[in-house]
Amino acid sequence: MTHSEARAGDHAVATHGLSKRYGRDSALESVDLRVPDGAVYVLVGVNGAGKSTLFKVLMNLERPDAGSAEVFGLDTGRDGPEVRAQVGYVPERQDAPYRSMTCAGLLRHASAFYPGWDHAYADHLARALGVRPEKRVGGLSKGETRRLQLVLALAHRPPLLLLDEPTDGLDPVVRRRALALLAEHLADAPTTVVVSTHHIHELESLADHVGVLRDGRLVAQMPREELQRTVRSYQLEVPDGWSPPPELQPTGLRRSSAGRDVRCTLVGDERDVARRLAATGARVRQASTLALEDAALAFLPEDPS
Repeated sequence: MTHSEARAGDHAVATHGLSKRYGRDSALESVDLRVPDGAVYVLVGVNGAGKSTLFKVLMNLERPDAGSAEVFGLDTGRDGPEVRAQVGYVPERQDAPYRSMTCAGLLRHASAFYPGWDHAYADHLARALGVRPEKRVGGLSKGETRRLQLVLALAHRPPLLLLDEPTDGLDPVVRRRALALLAEHLADAPTTVVVSTHHIHELESLADHVGVLRDGRLVAQMPREELQRTVRSYQLEVPDGWSPPPELQPTGLRRSSAGRDVRCTLVGDERDVARRLAATGARVRQASTLALEDAALAFLPEDPS
């Protein structure tokens, strides 16, 4: 089945009630992920939120305890090899396989498994990222391993990229280069991307969808424009002794020294938020758009401990 034949509606990736437990700990809880075909979908969450587990289920490296997952209409449990053939995957862990091989040898080995492998493109990526072809995989540093994994993920030009902390371990110069290569890659060929990162600001110019995982649950999922319209920074004038409406779950709340001027981040339709604030005696002086990172983090606890 080809990529185009396998598409399920407009979603390149879809999960249905996906749950996964490790002993008593729930890694994923009834997750309904929806990644539109061609989207750059940023998955946000603190460590342990379930991001890497979700990626492993999509790659059929882990089996869910409940629910199912599809990639281009293929069931990841039933059609694992066919799914993996269409995915470029950068895992969170940086243990590269075939440690006795050289980097060049591993790239040649990998090319045999992908009919779409582009040797010239692989050479270009390796040079741009500073992958040393003669160096043995087992002797690579953390950053060098990540560079090699990026080449392995991109070189066969897959229709789907699953990138789990793709710039982790890279120094600032190489990180910038890797992100530029990713942008070029997306411009050259239609590609769906699901990427988790602690550096959300790095993807500000690429992301068009955002999902937020919290304790294994997908607590928010929406297009970028909707996120930045729904989550806004409010500057308020408040009466003495004012407390925010608890249902609005304010984050980043800061008061002036006199306590009558407050700035905070609130989630909801702006008119509805203003109405709820007015009921408590607060007046909205200004509402402004947040950067993508700040808007996404509004759905996470300020103190995850």
